Amino acid sequence: MTVGTDVRVEETERILVITIDRPQQRNAMTLAASRTIAQALDHLDDSPELRVGVITGAGGTFCSGMDLKGFLKGESASLPGRGFGGFTQKPPAKPLIAAVEGYALAGGFEMVLAADLAIASESARFGLPEVRRGLVARGGGLLRLTRSVPRAIALELILTGEPLLAPRAAELGLINRLVPDGEALAEALRVAAVIAANAPLAIAASKRVVNESPSWNPDEWFDRQGSIVNPVFASEDASEGARAFAEKRTPLWKGR
Repeated sequence: MTVGTDVRVEETERILVITIDRPQQRNAMTLAASRTIAQALDHLDDSPELRVGVITGAGGTFCSGMDLKGFLKGESASLPGRGFGGFTQKPPAKPLIAAVEGYALAGGFEMVLAADLAIASESARFGLPEVRRGLVARGGGLLRLTRSVPRAIALELILTGEPLLAPRAAELGLINRLVPDGEALAEALRVAAVIAANAPLAIAASKRVVNESPSWNPDEWFDRQGSIVNPVFASEDASEGARAFAEKRTPLWKGR
């Protein structure tokens, strides 16, 4: 796969690590970086060896949003059908963890909201400051934040543009784990390794049900869930999981 100069992509122990690498620009997102991230996430979903993705930023900052210099030149940091950073509109099917140090602002925060899990350092800051620049958080911030925290708190963040400190974000349930500065990526990799050790078909089905079920009518919950999860119970991996438990050994997942 092709890797752009603004983004580093590495594979380690069934985990794909994507690092936004523009530290002098506080990892502000460009069109080229968005394309590389989208390509990397397609590779994550297509590869049978990879189980989990982790996205982070270099130099102590996650992402400060779109590159405003590029915006003034008419460049967008969003891809049609994919969204900001290449995935806020279309996240990967496989789990994605955001490892956040420093600032996650505007589109950077929207990428965190689009990820499945978030690990943040104690000094990390989150925010949607678009209104302070005459803009709107159109990369999913308006849509996802109101579903993640109480409406009044979401509106305060959206309308004031003020930052949210990591400890408060943890209290609100926006991040999964709060760690000392400099340890967000290491902790994200530890969590990713736990996920990667589990059965891939079960992980994929579980994430799909969680994502799709909010739009289901309650009368059809279990029928629609069944169409997704019943094939997992009939899979080779389900038999392997039970057999490995009985034999007191680590299961060998085949993804089928």
